[in-house]
Amino acid sequence: MLEEPRRIDLSLEPLDDFIVVEPSDEETETRAGLIIPASDEAGCRTGIVTAVGSDPGGVEPGDKVLFPKDAGFDVRLGGAAVKLLRRSELIARVRD
Repeated sequence: MLEEPRRIDLSLEPLDDFIVVEPSDEETETRAGLIIPASDEAGCRTGIVTAVGSDPGGVEPGDKVLFPKDAGFDVRLGGAAVKLLRRSELIARVRD
């Protein structure tokens, strides 16, 4: 008899100056007209900060940020792809 797989709820709590960012798959245009493409050819990506470590350097959950596409570590949590980045890898906070 086969057992049903257990559901595992995971949360990721970053340490020190690490932050968790959920990358955006959409092109972003700010009110000022800055267009940030989400394609693989773009050098930067945007995302929403979902968790911060103990030393986030002014970054808070819910902030939209800009980061290099090859920065940090790719992690999958419960089927969702997130990036684990150091605060120093962020380029900017996007305000729109």
